[in-house]
Amino acid sequence: MNKKRSLAFLVFLALLLAGCSKNNSTNSTSTPTTNPTPSTGGAVGTTGVCSVSISSPSACTSSTGLSKIICLCDQFKTSLSSSQVATLQLPYTFANVKTWSNLPAALSPRLGLRLGDLTSAQVGLAKAIIKEITGSSLNSGYDEVQQLWLADDYLNGNGGGATYGSGNYYIAIFGTPATTGQFEILFTGHHKTVANTYKDGVLIGATPRFIAIEPLSFTNASINYTPVNQEKTAFVNLLSALNPSQLSTAKSSLTFSDLLLTPGKDWQFPTTFTGLQCNSLTSAQKALVLAAIQTYTNDVTDTDGSAILAKYNSDIDNTYITYSGTGTFNTQNDYIRIDGPNVWIEFSVQRAIVLTGVHYHSVWRDRNTDYGTTKP
Repeated sequence: MNKKRSLAFLVFLALLLAGCSKNNSTNSTSTPTTNPTPSTGGAVGTTGVCSVSISSPSACTSSTGLSKIICLCDQFKTSLSSSQVATLQLPYTFANVKTWSNLPAALSPRLGLRLGDLTSAQVGLAKAIIKEITGSSLNSGYDEVQQLWLADDYLNGNGGGATYGSGNYYIAIFGTPATTGQFEILFTGHHKTVANTYKDGVLIGATPRFIAIEPLSFTNASINYTPVNQEKTAFVNLLSALNPSQLSTAKSSLTFSDLLLTPGKDWQFPTTFTGLQCNSLTSAQKALVLAAIQTYTNDVTDTDGSAILAKYNSDIDNTYITYSGTGTFNTQNDYIRIDGPNVWIEFSVQRAIVLTGVHYHSVWRDRNTDYGTTKP
């Protein structure tokens, strides 16, 4: 094994040993008790999510793809009381599916079950669902979810208090998980939202998807985490590859202090495209655009993420890049957007809220398949 591979292995091994790392997400076989009486004393509380291991029911072991997702949802519901099921599973309506926010749940209420109110066994089953509907790449998908949980726990213990913490994330199901009909699984909290919409056995919408991070870097169990650094780095690499004329065309004279399509600004895509059209880019530059997009599509299950990336690749010549600010994404109001016939990705640098300095907000939407095409 060469030195580069040895270093990569050691980094991966270190992540395995961290609190909310892949070691904690390793499947453990267990069968949930049928309709237990929820114990308030067994609730994991504000910051207990990362310490709970995933529970993978034996009933779902042989299932794959959507069948496994449906099985895990059914097993999770089996572990709940009737009142909890009624809170978890709600009608599929636009009014319900739009209930996500970049704010802590204490400031912007969510639907569904709060993870911190569940028993450890129930959290383990909920985590199995979240893992199954997200990607498996390092620093993306479920790995990114875990790191963002840790970041919120860090805020909880460093000035944010009980408003923050991994227990303040919610899981909801809109509609009935099945291979026919339409349903959505929504996982949402302060700095992460996952919204997967399925219809007749396939994923028809993986957006809106929201990620943010404060602090930008933190340490847990002697491991340093930078959960959204790969997105930032991909944008820096993209802008660094543009020549002065291309940068001038891509740069906006406007100041963006926030995302344009924040929570609540659904289906408000601009009717015109601005910035630098990618049809003028070299093949190498187009590859960097796709590399930036891939840091988002990797958050979806591997098969679905690859299919979505292929769709965006087919649109690349009609996709635009717009940025504002320094282009380094270290300064407040630095901003970039990738906007095409389908893809919409924004990345915004904003002032920190609990700590000092800045933090990142980013949203991935799709002009055609947001909320699985569901509109008001």
